[in-house]
Amino acid sequence: MSIFNRAKLNICAKIRRILPAQPCVLCGSMSHHGLWCEACDVAMPYHDMPHCPLCALPTTRGEICGHCLKKPPLFNRTVAAFSYRFPLDRLIWAMKYNEQLALAQIFASRLAERIDRSSLPDYLVPMPLHPAKLRRRGFNQALLVAARLSDLLHIPLLTHACHRLRDTPSQTSLPWKERNKNVRGAFQCDPNLTQDLTGKHVALVDDVLTTGASLGALAAAVRQCGATDISAWVVARTLPHDPSHPA
Repeated sequence: MSIFNRAKLNICAKIRRILPAQPCVLCGSMSHHGLWCEACDVAMPYHDMPHCPLCALPTTRGEICGHCLKKPPLFNRTVAAFSYRFPLDRLIWAMKYNEQLALAQIFASRLAERIDRSSLPDYLVPMPLHPAKLRRRGFNQALLVAARLSDLLHIPLLTHACHRLRDTPSQTSLPWKERNKNVRGAFQCDPNLTQDLTGKHVALVDDVLTTGASLGALAAAVRQCGATDISAWVVARTLPHDPSHPA
C-alpha cells in the first residue's frame, strides 16, 4: 500500500472516531462505522461468490448459468450488493415494513461500491409501486435507494418514467411459477418522456431480486421506449434452496 493510501485510510479512521457514535442496528454496540458496526459488517452476506453476470445466481467460475443460457433475461446484467441472507433479510424487512428508511442510504452506498464506473448507465429507473400500495406504505423503498445512487454516481434519476398499471399481489405471497404471470404487462413507461431512451443504457433499481419476474416485466416496458442496454441493480439477490428467501 502506498504512503498516500495509508495516510488517506488513517485520516478516514480519525474522522470516524470524531463523528458521534450510534447504536449498531444489529448488535446494539456503539458504532463509528455507520448504521452497523465494523464487527457486524464483517458478518454481512456480501454477494462476493462467483456468479452469473446476467442474473447474479452463483456459478462455479462466474460463467452464465444454465437458466440464462436457455432463456436470457430481458436485462443484460445484474449487480447485487448482498445475498438475501440473515441478517440482511431482516434489515430489508425493517426498511420496508418498519420504516427504517435510513437503511436505504447505506444499502445504496454498498451497491454503489460495486458499480463499474467505466460504463455507467444514462439513467436510473426505480421499480415503481402502484399508487394504492404507495399510499398504504407511504414510500417507495426502491426510489429511496435509487435517489441515493443518483447522488453518489451522478446519474439522472427518472422518478416517474414508468408506472405500475395493476395493484398486483405481492410477489413474495406467490409460488415462483406464478410470479411471471402476476406481473406480465404490469408496467408501462411514459411514451412522452422528456428524456429519449432510444439507444440508451438504463439501470433498473430494486431491493430484492428473486425470480427476476418483476425486473423482467419492467425491462420489457423500458425496451418498448427504445432502451437497448438494461442493467438490474439490486440490494440483494436471493439464492436457490435458501430458507431465508421470500416464499
